[in-house]
Order: sequence, then structure tokens, then C-alpha cells
Amino acid sequence: MSDPMVQLREHSDQRRGEIVEVLVEAFDELMRANPAAFRKKFRKMAADPFSFYRGSAPLFYRDMVALDDPWADDRTGRVWIQGDLHAENFGTYMDSGGVLVFDVNDFDEAFLGSFTWDLRRLVASVALIAWTKAISDDDIAHLIETYLHAYVDQVRHFAEHPDDEMFRLQLDNTEGLVHDVLLDARMSTRVELLDAVTVVEDYDRRFRHGPGTQELGADEYATVRAAFDRYLGTIPENKRFGSLTYEVKSIVGRAGFGIGSAGLPAYNVLVEGRTQALENDVVLSMKQGNVAAPSRVVDDARIHDHFHHHGHRTAVSQRALQAHADPWLGHTEIDGTGFVVSELSPYVRDLDWSDLTEPAEMAPVLRYLGMATAKMHCVADADSEQTLVTFQAEDAIAAAIGTDPSAFVRDLVDFGMHYAVRTREDHRLFVNAFRNGEIPGVRSADTG
Repeated sequence: MSDPMVQLREHSDQRRGEIVEVLVEAFDELMRANPAAFRKKFRKMAADPFSFYRGSAPLFYRDMVALDDPWADDRTGRVWIQGDLHAENFGTYMDSGGVLVFDVNDFDEAFLGSFTWDLRRLVASVALIAWTKAISDDDIAHLIETYLHAYVDQVRHFAEHPDDEMFRLQLDNTEGLVHDVLLDARMSTRVELLDAVTVVEDYDRRFRHGPGTQELGADEYATVRAAFDRYLGTIPENKRFGSLTYEVKSIVGRAGFGIGSAGLPAYNVLVEGRTQALENDVVLSMKQGNVAAPSRVVDDARIHDHFHHHGHRTAVSQRALQAHADPWLGHTEIDGTGFVVSELSPYVRDLDWSDLTEPAEMAPVLRYLGMATAKMHCVADADSEQTLVTFQAEDAIAAAIGTDPSAFVRDLVDFGMHYAVRTREDHRLFVNAFRNGEIPGVRSADTG
């Protein structure tokens, strides 16, 4: 009879090897180009299971391929998804109509896939966050149920009221923490953002030079400036401002930011704004598009061939997932590599879970997250250029779930609880693999 401890160790070694394999497969080129950036990324991922989960989306999708998904059919298996829908990827933005909205706010991993991939990724993240707050399994299950029932109810609302595409979470229909986040965003000003990243010299603004920024040489500046001019042609016609708005005043290089953007080149571009008044200047981010994690497991040439590059894919996906998208959103390329362009808005505030410690405080927030997720899956921007989904997603999703959502909810609750347990163990295996120098391309000098 085999020793159970030996079997457990063999299983752990196999999973540890799989984790390393997936990370190398996803990030090898970027790791070799900038190993220091990935050592920093991996050390952030090592901090706790949730940080590991945020940075290891390719591993999640490797697991999704092996999972039987009874809710995915020919339609629901290929809808627009956010691709990395964890509990911290929600927050505020100012939409193209000038309204402060609470919604999903990160589309770097957006692609097409099963609608349940977004839901499964979200519910597992909720279970991970709640576990760190010592919330019981029963309460965690109830929290996940709250999110899922809100999602199902909102999808059905869109299916039954197809003209209600103006629905959004905003100041006049939210309460509690979500309302407070919107109020906090409302107190921000463009001048505060500009004063933080620019200086005024000779009666005009330019970017500050210092840590986190890089002054460009003449050749690189000309290359980025030309890419910016190409980007202008990707802004939808009815979202374009007057020509004065797009006058470039300053450009700096930036390192990729966020756990998911390690090693990706980025630039900030300062433009004139709507008037010559200095408080109206606008800061744009021009960031290299990354390979969307779900795209690694979606074997569909029609989808992959639809996109010119990853910058184009990010911009198209965002308009397909976000009603009233950023009027600055567009894309360009530099030396054949795609970049996505969007505003660095002063009105962005991320949802902060640190002060939510009780299930009663978390439940209303998760109800709003369920509604926001449904809106994302069902309502596109009026200027969306997507042609890959030719049916009404809300009808397809509602039909797949059926009139009684209890089996659907039970399936995803069970998944979220079990996958959170697996992620906590995966985090331990990852930390040991990383600290022992088992991930090639990011070994520091003292690990050989």
C-alpha cells in the first residue's frame, strides 16, 4: 500500500512543476527582457494567497480548460469577458457622458470565453479575501450567493428590458461603501493630478522628471510622437474633441505598473485639453498591450485573427464590455507591437476591501459587484466595433442558467470555496519554487 504522505508529496511536486511551467510559458520573454521587474512582481505575489491569485491568471485558465462547464454552450462559451475579474478590479471612472460610474475598471486581460470564467474567478477571489478576515465557510458561501443572485437578477432584467441599456451604478442609485467611493472620486480635481505629475515652466506644463519616469532621447520621442498621431485615427468619430485638444506638450517613459504589467513598456503623454487653460491639460497612458490570459486557452482562429495586436484587442474589448467608455480610449503600435491608449483620470478610485471586516458589510458591496458584472456582460459601448458576438448575451446567459438558478449558484459556490483552498496551497508551492530559484529567467545573482 502506498504511503499517503508520499502520494501527497508527489502530488505537490507535480503541481509545483505545473505552476512553474505555466508562469514560464506565459512570461518567459518578458522575464528575460526585464528579470528585475519580474522578481519584484513575484515577490509581491509571494506576500499572500490573494496577491498570488491576482498575478497568476494564466494558471487559473489552465485549470479552466480541464473543468467541465455545464453552463457554457455555443453562445455562452464565447461572449466578451473581462478575463481577470477579481474583487479588487472594480472602482470608479468618469464616463464619456460626464457621469461618475462604479464599474469594472481593468480590461488588460479582456477576451472572449465562457461567461462563467469571469464569475468563477470573482467568487474564488471573494473566498480568498473573506478567509483572510477569518469569516466562516457558511458566511463565505452566503456572500458568494449574494453576488451570484444579483448577477442573475440583473441579467434577467436586461433580457426582459432590452432598451434599459442606460443602467449604471452612480451617485443617485448606490449606498454604503460603493456610494462613498463615488463621493471620494467626486472630490478629486484634474489640477491635483496635474500638480502631482507635472510642473509649470515658461507658462506651460511639462512632466516632472524623477523616480518612475524616464526622459526620452530624440529618436524615441519621435517614435512615440508618431505612434500618438496614429492613435488619433482610432478614436471613434463622435468621441473626438476639437483639434486643439490633442496637441502634445510632453512625453515621458514609464515602467509597466501593477502586478499584471511587470516588464511592459509604457509612456505618459501630456496633451492640451479642451482649452489653453493649464488646469484642463490631460494625461494619457500609452501602455504596451499584454497577452490576455484567456486567449492562451481559447483555440479559435476567428477570434485571434480579429485583432491587429494586443493594444487593439484591449481597446476593442473595453468598448465591448463598458458602456460609455473613455472617450480617449484607442490604440497604436510601435515597431509592430501594440499599445493601448487611455486617460489617466483623476476620477479613478479602486474599491478597498481593507475596512470591510464583517459579512454584513461585505454583502451589499457584492450585490453591486454582481450588478456591475451583469452590465459588463450585457451592455456594450455605442461605439463598440466588435462583430464577434452576433447575439444578445443576456438572452443566451439567461437561457443557459434557466428559470431556477439554484443549481447554477450551488455549482459556482462550491467552485469558489474549493478553488480558494487550492489557491492557498498553490501560493505555498509558488513561494517555495521562487525562493529556491526554480523559475528560470528571474534568478537573482545570489541564486545562480
